[in-house]
Amino acid sequence: MMQRIITGTCLALVLVGALWLGGLGFSIPFMVFMCMAIYEMNKATASAGHRPVEWPSWVCVALSIPLFHFAGSVSLLMPLVGGAFMLIAAMVIFRDEPKLEDILMSALPLVCVLLPGMCMMGLQKAPGRSNQLLLTILAFGVPLMGDTMAYFIGSRFGVRKLCPAVSPNKSVEGAVAGLVGSILFAMATAGVFKIFTAIPPFWHFPILGLLGGIAGQVGDLFASLVKRHCGVKDFSNIFPGHGGVMDRLDSVYWATVVMYIYLNITLNTLPAA
Repeated sequence: MMQRIITGTCLALVLVGALWLGGLGFSIPFMVFMCMAIYEMNKATASAGHRPVEWPSWVCVALSIPLFHFAGSVSLLMPLVGGAFMLIAAMVIFRDEPKLEDILMSALPLVCVLLPGMCMMGLQKAPGRSNQLLLTILAFGVPLMGDTMAYFIGSRFGVRKLCPAVSPNKSVEGAVAGLVGSILFAMATAGVFKIFTAIPPFWHFPILGLLGGIAGQVGDLFASLVKRHCGVKDFSNIFPGHGGVMDRLDSVYWATVVMYIYLNITLNTLPAA
């Protein structure tokens, strides 16, 4: 437990520093972590006996950065990812022993890491520095606070199993506590920002906390299903007590998509900040 707390504290400090720097100071470390997550997922699926086609994912990563900065959104990434998927499918189809699972496993990093990662980068294009910080903090904090609350409450009071076929240790009580933690975090963050700057209507934030919390929990369960399929406990052991990058960012990626959708829905009504 102490090792987990120390590692978590160090990761939190790195995140705070990156947020404070902003711009390339945030984008570069996040892109590095995104590449590590793609590597971990490919390694896990390969360990399960699959033969993922990896290089189209790396080409997408390399091209996504200039495309994102050129367009200012993830819009140009959709045809890029679609083209990469078709290329992956073609390469597997023409193997001596083509398997549908290899196509699907090769596409996992594109859908579960690259696109959500670009949504995180998209949050950095929100109008005004305070809006960028607010949405980015929510993308990280809502699922992570939910995960923390679910762990502590579920480990002590959890009785009813949430999804035993995927993650036997998760409980309904822990999941509910996690959603409460996510909602409270979103509301508390909005309350702090409201002291210093204009924010969207306050009622937006419990909804963002709820939807982001749900997305984060589903993302965590999805990652557990991938690990169970691949027969691994963690995607890697780079973070003592926490596993790999994908183990830490699985819920964050899914919550980020919620925040990016919210940004696009409210883009023209966000207060200047």
